[in-house]
Amino acid sequence: MFEISVREDVTLISLHDSPAQIDRIADVFQKIAQAGINVDMISQTPPNGQHSDLSFTVDGDDFGVILQVCAALREKNPDLKISVSSGNCKISVLDPDMNEMPGYAAKVLGAAAAAHSDIRMVTTSECDISILVVQADLENTVQAIRAAL
Repeated sequence: MFEISVREDVTLISLHDSPAQIDRIADVFQKIAQAGINVDMISQTPPNGQHSDLSFTVDGDDFGVILQVCAALREKNPDLKISVSSGNCKISVLDPDMNEMPGYAAKVLGAAAAAHSDIRMVTTSECDISILVVQADLENTVQAIRAAL
């Protein structure tokens, strides 16, 4: 049996043309941890040469502090492009049997598509699919996912 949970006021940070070396990525998250910020969702694109795009979410209450951290990262790497999107919501679908059910992601993402959701990020695990949507799409997306599952 599945569960749906929602977390509101989530900020998405994307670091474009970020160095792809794991020591540099670890340094980014070390600086965030040193600032007392908890990171939730993380997504990285495959490296393109020495760079990749790295996105992660933080609580909206950490908006000001994460901007300071990003500014410090940009000082170290002036080519880094940073985008910030606040006011998002994380919808998580948890089902311990998900990894035994082909098509689960298709149902969840299909439901979000049918609801015309503006999906900002997707992360998964063996028993969880989390999507980040804009606040305006929260209720319709949750209803569509419930109906699809």
